[in-house]
Amino acid sequence: MARSFDFPVFPREADLDAMDKEQLRESLEAVQAQICQLDEAEPEDMESEAYEDWGDRHEELEDLLDEITERLEELEE
Repeated sequence: MARSFDFPVFPREADLDAMDKEQLRESLEAVQAQICQLDEAEPEDMESEAYEDWGDRHEELEDLLDEITERLEELEE
């Protein structure tokens, strides 16, 4: 049976451009924490559907982490 990952999801509708540095830093920490939680729940069977779901979610969070980091860098220039 495939295992689902019910971790808090960063709001997709969040407007990173409208956030100030503090909000972005808090969001960065929240996404990093979600990645850590996800890492702890990594399925053992790399051929399973659960692992594929895990990998997709991990990639989404890493992409979001990159977007937040880029926005922070823009504000610090």
